[in-house]
Amino acid sequence: ASPPLSLGQAVHNVIESLAELPVDQRFEKPLQERFEIEWQKVSGKAGGFSDAGQEEYYKKRGLEMIARVVKNPGPLKNLAVKIPPKKRDFDLPYFWLSEKDNIILCGKIDWLEYLPQTDGLHIIDFKTSRNEEGVDSLQLPIYYLLASNTQGRKVERASYWYLDHNDRPTPVDLPELESAEKRVLEIALQIKLARQLEKFKCPNGETGCKYCLPFEKIVR
Repeated sequence: ASPPLSLGQAVHNVIESLAELPVDQRFEKPLQERFEIEWQKVSGKAGGFSDAGQEEYYKKRGLEMIARVVKNPGPLKNLAVKIPPKKRDFDLPYFWLSEKDNIILCGKIDWLEYLPQTDGLHIIDFKTSRNEEGVDSLQLPIYYLLASNTQGRKVERASYWYLDHNDRPTPVDLPELESAEKRVLEIALQIKLARQLEKFKCPNGETGCKYCLPFEKIVR
């Protein structure tokens, strides 16, 4: 665990839980109270905090994000769609990305706003970091593929909601579905081959990257 991940977990759990409630009941219980309950799950060493001061800093950021949502609920006041898992022993929505290659794609979409005028969907991804998502990110293509292949409604819009500094979601262009599938499958096949050969080559070369280095330190 790390402080940014713990912050994201607590905020996401509070907001995503609203989709389980009827629209008129979502804000009956103060979200700050829900956040305090979620924060207890990541408090202290369990959340990767080095001391009380660091934890207080991240908790304050989380409360500010929750306050922003309460003040500007936007799409959270509208109908939402939940994609149920297909099997009890598989707790995430998934579909066959390639049956031939024995590859499935699974994941959980933060929020699917229902658009009653068109019977369509709006994908919303909540962001708790201060950095904005890069144009080459795979997150939106993966969400788009999941939503398009696991339920019957058409995905019409997509947005990132930067809760740290934006009062409303930021619209982004939907990728072309076929090219998104090709791009994700290409990387999935690389992962599969690396696992089969047990040869995990860092794209950054021998210098490694911020993700590899902590594990390499453990190995050494």
